[in-house]
Amino acid sequence: MIRQLCLGMMPMLALIFSCHVAVADCGHCGSDECGTRTVYRPEYVTEMREVTCTEYTQETREKTCTIMRQVPKTVEQTRLVTVCVPQARKRTIEYTVLTPVQETKTVEYTVMVPYTEEVEQTYTVCVPVQEEKTCTYTVMVPYTEEEQKTRTVTKRVPETTMRTVQVRGGHWETQMVEVPCRPRRCGGCGSCGGCAATRTVCKRVWVPTCETKEVPCTTYRCVTEEVPYTCTVTKCRSEERTKTYQVTKMVNETKTRTVKVQKCKPETRTRECTVTRCVPETRVKECLYTAMVPQQKEETCKVVTYECVPEEVTSTYVVCVPHKVTKKVPVKVCKMVAVEVPVEKCEACTPCCDDGCGRRHCRRCR
Repeated sequence: MIRQLCLGMMPMLALIFSCHVAVADCGHCGSDECGTRTVYRPEYVTEMREVTCTEYTQETREKTCTIMRQVPKTVEQTRLVTVCVPQARKRTIEYTVLTPVQETKTVEYTVMVPYTEEVEQTYTVCVPVQEEKTCTYTVMVPYTEEEQKTRTVTKRVPETTMRTVQVRGGHWETQMVEVPCRPRRCGGCGSCGGCAATRTVCKRVWVPTCETKEVPCTTYRCVTEEVPYTCTVTKCRSEERTKTYQVTKMVNETKTRTVKVQKCKPETRTRECTVTRCVPETRVKECLYTAMVPQQKEETCKVVTYECVPEEVTSTYVVCVPHKVTKKVPVKVCKMVAVEVPVEKCEACTPCCDDGCGRRHCRRCR
């Protein structure tokens, strides 16, 4: 986790070191070279580093454990058992029997005897009669006629107008800015007047621009106009007509007819029939039956019981054994490389005395 945090902070550190400029001390500060400065730039280098990690290997081991195994055991036991033994017995049963008896008797019955009788009936019949009738009716006769009409049409007419817009732009400029010299750069000798000296650095500045332009803009306007057109219209006019038609009417007419009607009259008759009747009779009989009598007796049976016997069992299992391994892993490292860059001479390196004292920044010039 610390390694990932360090790798994440590398771009930020590179940006900080790239902004830091180490200016070489000029002749005023005791340096032989003037007009150059050292700049540190970040460079990424891939290095192989040793890393200790943990790896696992599978190892087979054996262990012995004691288990309880159930062993069956057969034992003979004696017990009392109740058994039902069949035994023959005799008993007397009384039962009733229905004995059929036939008898002859006379029975009277009534029958319906049919006979035919003629009856005169009167009925009504509808007789059709045709008549002629004349009627007048009105019909609508269609005809066509041309008419002049107008309709409203909407059109979109383009219009071009000028529109004022603002266009924002800009460019990058390099400006020379004077900044105060740091005390740790001048050495704290006191010859510069308490860090009153300045140095010139280059600064890149974005200069925004704003221009006003007129651009053509096309818009569409809706125009409504009336357009005449000719169309054919179908109209109807009323016309009276006369027609003659036949009408059928139904007229009631009374008629007479003779109809044969079937009728029935009751008649009493006599007949002899044989009737069978059941008479109850009581009888007695003896029967044998088998009864189950319970008896107890001893019997020997085999019973299976289970005993727990300890037994040692050897089992094999696999475990993962950790061990440390050293590996070489490629790591991306950011290094700061010093680069010499030429710069213009600063004011501190220019002689300031007019009398030719040869000293730079003497007490009179401070």
